[in-house]
Amino acid sequence: MEVDLDLALRIAEVARDRAASHGALVSVAVVDAGGHLVAFTRMDGAEIAGPVLARDKAYTAVAHRCGTDELTELVSPGAALAGMSSADGGRYIAFGGGVPLWSGDRVVGGIGVSGGTSDQDVDAAVTALAVWMEAEAPS
Repeated sequence: MEVDLDLALRIAEVARDRAASHGALVSVAVVDAGGHLVAFTRMDGAEIAGPVLARDKAYTAVAHRCGTDELTELVSPGAALAGMSSADGGRYIAFGGGVPLWSGDRVVGGIGVSGGTSDQDVDAAVTALAVWMEAEAPS
């Protein structure tokens, strides 16, 4: 299964609605297997860094095949991925809000949410992940 525009827009809407339920103003990006933007939304009043961070969280989730919150300890000084954040022009993000979209044994896309607290961003992304999992489930 691949990430198409209609599904990406539904995923973004669910993430945005979940963030709004927490009072967070966020940007949401959905990318394909190559980390290319498929859908994006930014809530009125969301932070100016959100568009870049949401996209890069989604990209990082695809590139590393894990949630961005799982990378936090790995990038600390002396850890296995120390210095990762300077790779690819600083595009890799190691705090919560990015999750990969799996289809079988491969990552076919990612969701990135930025603008709330790390916990709010993770919650919005994981809630939106359910849209993907429902679409991915065999009928």
